[in-house]
Amino acid sequence: MSWFNQIISITIMNLRNIPQRLAASLVATIGVAAVVGVFAGVLSMASGFEKTMIAAGADDAAVILRAGSTGELSSGIGNEQANIIADAPGIARDDESAIVSAELYVLVDVAKKSTNEGSNVPLRGVQSRAFETRNDLRIIDGRTFEPGKYELIAGRGASGQFEGLEVGNVLPFGVLEWTVVGVFEAGGGVAESELWTDVRVLKEAYRRGGFQSVRARLDGPDGLERLTTALKDDPRIDVDVYTEKEFYSSQSENLSTFIRGVGYPLTILMAIGAVFGALNTMYSSISARSKEIGTLRAIGFGPMPVLMSVIIESAFLAVIGGAIGGGLAFLFLNGFTVSTLNGASFSQVVFDFAVSPDLLLQGLVAAILIGLVGGLFPAIRAVRMPVSMALREL
Repeated sequence: MSWFNQIISITIMNLRNIPQRLAASLVATIGVAAVVGVFAGVLSMASGFEKTMIAAGADDAAVILRAGSTGELSSGIGNEQANIIADAPGIARDDESAIVSAELYVLVDVAKKSTNEGSNVPLRGVQSRAFETRNDLRIIDGRTFEPGKYELIAGRGASGQFEGLEVGNVLPFGVLEWTVVGVFEAGGGVAESELWTDVRVLKEAYRRGGFQSVRARLDGPDGLERLTTALKDDPRIDVDVYTEKEFYSSQSENLSTFIRGVGYPLTILMAIGAVFGALNTMYSSISARSKEIGTLRAIGFGPMPVLMSVIIESAFLAVIGGAIGGGLAFLFLNGFTVSTLNGASFSQVVFDFAVSPDLLLQGLVAAILIGLVGGLFPAIRAVRMPVSMALREL
């Protein structure tokens, strides 16, 4: 208990004296804040991108592609095959028909608002029941497109990031002009990065004979298994069946891995710099307090309480820096909307940065580690300082 009380007493004294060493303390604190801010900022890109992709996915909806396809652009499904899929067991039906949508996916060039440079934006042709195959998809401005007309609706994300996607605007794609008649949202999912139109019109405009994917609402918990088995056993068709969640998770994997592959090494490099900053700060602090430390040792304070107090002081400064860096990242980046190219689909995906509690916790842990490492060696120097040498300076 005496040992513990000594640690508390010295630590409180050290923390009270921080204002006297404010400049050096700020160097260490700002260095750690920069590390945590960059860490949270970079990785919030991956977190936000994954959140957007996964938000689009549901376990009770299926995506069917040609076997071996890595995405919709490399897939192809003929008209007859689309009819076979629509008649397969495992797909939800009502009195009207099966809840399916055979779809075509092309890329059109639309200028970004931020740069005025052209970008690949997905233009998706869908069938009449496409809205029922997705979750939380609804028109928030204007109306939906009319079948057979050169009309389109824009996702909320696309409308905010790209030029000319407001209701009433006319866009030239190829030799045709398309009128924007509505804006839709899809629960923050990847569909909000797309433009939608009638698939028959899109097939005619781009001279396509078939489709690239089929979306379907599944019939019950075993719907996916029944659908997969039926299509696998049918010699007329060769396709892969995924749940929406599986499909979009696989589509987000490459970019998320790349962002993390850049983010973690960058954070490590900055953390090394922050450790040296903490080392310099604590060494300066020990040098300035050599007489104080010598006096404490002379009146009976043990070396271990002195060592622990220095490490705690360093960790405290690092935690303050980590909180500042994480707070600034959350304040300025969380919810910030950007678009980037998804290599899996070669198209732009609009997403929000997501500075999640998990990222902030990771940043705080990193800050504590920086503080512990930065304070360890100065603390060892403090306890190894000969008491007689320190007292000579009195």
